[in-house]
Amino acid sequence: MAFSGPRLPGLRRQQLAQTYRSGGEHYDRVRPGYPDDAVRWLFDTPGLAARAPASVTVADIGAGTGKYTRTLVSAGFTVHAVDPSQDMLDQLTRALPAVPATVGTAEQTGLEAESCDAVTVAQAWHWCDPVASAFEFDRILKPGGMAGLIWNQLDVSVPWVHRFARIIHAGDVLRPGFRPELGPPFQLEASHTSAWTQPMTPADLVELAKTRAYWLSASETTREKVLANLDWYLHEHLGHMASEVLDLPYLTLTWRAVRQ
Repeated sequence: MAFSGPRLPGLRRQQLAQTYRSGGEHYDRVRPGYPDDAVRWLFDTPGLAARAPASVTVADIGAGTGKYTRTLVSAGFTVHAVDPSQDMLDQLTRALPAVPATVGTAEQTGLEAESCDAVTVAQAWHWCDPVASAFEFDRILKPGGMAGLIWNQLDVSVPWVHRFARIIHAGDVLRPGFRPELGPPFQLEASHTSAWTQPMTPADLVELAKTRAYWLSASETTREKVLANLDWYLHEHLGHMASEVLDLPYLTLTWRAVRQ
């Protein structure tokens, strides 16, 4: 269940990533956002904290439907969103019409050289080539720029969440001590963890399962098995009513990387 050091083979990683090319509206409705304090920590650096947020340009790579982009915009930063899925970016543009959105990847953003003060990659770094992406970040960042790598993961230290994560095969739960791989010339400088909760009904939890790469790439037989297991676990075993609101605990893990 946990995502550890070794990365998926390139072809398999690309195949799974392709499952997110569509379904943007559904993804945006049930996937979690990000806490404000995670963004505040990331940008609390000597070179950026003293500047007005609007003067700081951030490239949000793998922006998807704009979950992390929204938090950046709320903090006052000037943001340019990049994602390989036009469907995902269409959802982002509906919510954030003033944010420029470009189809591209971490390896080929399409952005101009030295055009950004920071690069962020939220919930997408495991789909990226760490060496080629770092090379591209080095190209588009201004001197003194930094990169932020961010994950939301279910807090599986809570017993019921641990079992829920196993049923839906939440493969982005990181092992203790995990450090993301990042190519030169960057090095990880510091990390931060934010704990928070998202209100969800049992029906929401089922829909959340349907946004996972495991579900999107699974056969109909496997999907039926997941749904049956969730129905038993949430309603029979835990005894939750369909309309009951639960607090689903998350951890947001953020790494800040700077040029060596």
